[in-house]
Amino acid sequence: MIALIDYGAGNLTSVRKALAHLDALVSTPSTPADLANASGIIVPGVGHFEVTAALGLTWRAAILERVSRDTPLLGICVGMQWLFEGSAEAETNPGLGLLSGRCQRLTVAAGPGRDGTESKVESLKVPHVGWNSLHVTRQSWLLDGLDEGDQVYFTHSFAAPVTTDCVGSTRYGIEFAAAVERDRVAGVQFHPEKSSDVGLRILGNFLRLVAG
Repeated sequence: MIALIDYGAGNLTSVRKALAHLDALVSTPSTPADLANASGIIVPGVGHFEVTAALGLTWRAAILERVSRDTPLLGICVGMQWLFEGSAEAETNPGLGLLSGRCQRLTVAAGPGRDGTESKVESLKVPHVGWNSLHVTRQSWLLDGLDEGDQVYFTHSFAAPVTTDCVGSTRYGIEFAAAVERDRVAGVQFHPEKSSDVGLRILGNFLRLVAG
């Protein structure tokens, strides 16, 4: 049974539909104690990092306990950022701390005007919304079967750094971690539930890990 964590951060319906398409059994635990029977945990999320404050000490302890027992954990978008130590978007809200580093606001490099003739510069818009390509940085179970440059769907203003846990990166002004993995803990900055067949492949890889 996959535990889909509802902490008021949205996008549960679309994630649930994608998992149902893959014939996964999904529950939405109402209390941290309900995680005891979970074979896998997904923490979704959209919006501001401060929403993660709803995952208080009891939720954090329950999730960490399951991770210590090798229960696979997947974070999506804000859920992935929460796996890190924290985010500049909400300095007082700690992350789960399973991955080293802090998320920072996207900084986009300015370039020449689009007509190529003027000295003015223009910047890419933040938030980063839409399809972008995924660069596979190393072999992983999460991105198994994906091709270099596969397109996935993003919507975010903050991003995690490229560290040794990064298995896939994307460039939008700067290079940032689009997919991370450490042992049985993983996260994606993009939305696999909105990323067509590529996203379903990633969710399927997670379910295969859960099934053992």
